[in-house]
Amino acid sequence: MLQTLYHVPEYDEELIYGAVCKFMEALSIAQDMRPDLKVVIKPNLIIAKGPEIPATTHPLVIKAVVRWLHAHNVTDITLAESSGGLYNGEYMKNIYHVCGMKQLEPILKLNMDFSTQTVNCKEGFTNHSFHLITPVVKADYIINICKLKTHAMTGYSGGIKNLFGAIPGLEKPQMHYRWPNISDFSHMLLELAQTVNPQLTIIDAIDAMEGNGPTGGTSHPLHLLLAARDFYTQDYFAAGLMGLEPMKIEMIRQAVEMGLAHPDEIKLAGDPVPENLTPFKLPDTKKLDFTDAVPSFLRKPAAFFLSHIFKSYPQLNKNICVGCGKCAESCPAHVIKIENKKAKFKKKGCISCFCCQEMCPVKAISVKKAL
Repeated sequence: MLQTLYHVPEYDEELIYGAVCKFMEALSIAQDMRPDLKVVIKPNLIIAKGPEIPATTHPLVIKAVVRWLHAHNVTDITLAESSGGLYNGEYMKNIYHVCGMKQLEPILKLNMDFSTQTVNCKEGFTNHSFHLITPVVKADYIINICKLKTHAMTGYSGGIKNLFGAIPGLEKPQMHYRWPNISDFSHMLLELAQTVNPQLTIIDAIDAMEGNGPTGGTSHPLHLLLAARDFYTQDYFAAGLMGLEPMKIEMIRQAVEMGLAHPDEIKLAGDPVPENLTPFKLPDTKKLDFTDAVPSFLRKPAAFFLSHIFKSYPQLNKNICVGCGKCAESCPAHVIKIENKKAKFKKKGCISCFCCQEMCPVKAISVKKAL
């Protein structure tokens, strides 16, 4: 598996374009190109935040990729994403504008087709099919451009997790409700990733997010762009750059065990790994795990017991809450209501997916542990 990484000190179009040209050459992407190719770029536009906040893919990274595609005679390029929240024209127009994507419209199309299609999965998958946004289904070539972040539920967000945005709108909370356990949810993400199957994945880590990602964390720049064809192994590598233990990230561990990720076969190209990297701050939802000190035959029941003792729940700061309703809209368990212009949470029924924290635009929701 060839993993490319290039040092990019800031969001400068020419610096980014230079890195894009180098990793496209190293990965032999030009041989995939043809003039009639229908390319879909799948960014991370999870929430309406400006490019200066490292929650979404920076528009200059997308612009540089599109510029390279045009130079190779590919012009049918669509940017397609289903953000957290509704999936319709009014909602997505605001997302495109706030996230800085509107400025790219002359050189690519911003998706305005909000239909969806059912795609059957491979035989033997737990999920028999997925409901996906139409541009992803119709694409000849998918370029997955994600943002490197910590994540309140999955711990890590990169190439695999970014493909969850191929699920339309408020069907994503339904998936959380169907698979509330992190192991099952991670397995679903891997089946989804195999179904979407992007040909190229680029990680925007020029500026990344640590702490309460994917939307409420803080900046942790790595000044790097990463690209690979094998995004499963790339996620293993990128998690290591963050100071995380990849095998403790459930979806990455499962990817290794399923033979999707091959960490022993990583070959690096481009710039060397920086020597001064510092570990990323973890989300507040990070579970306390004492099971390493428990005999192996007791670890599973101990983990079950401790997961209930130390279970995390969302906690609202009413002084910050603006009553916008984004938390209630995104709650798969429907345990949040808006009363007197403030959110009201019920602990009973909460599955601790933290979609509410993820979608809160004012960071009014924090994490509280049961003990």
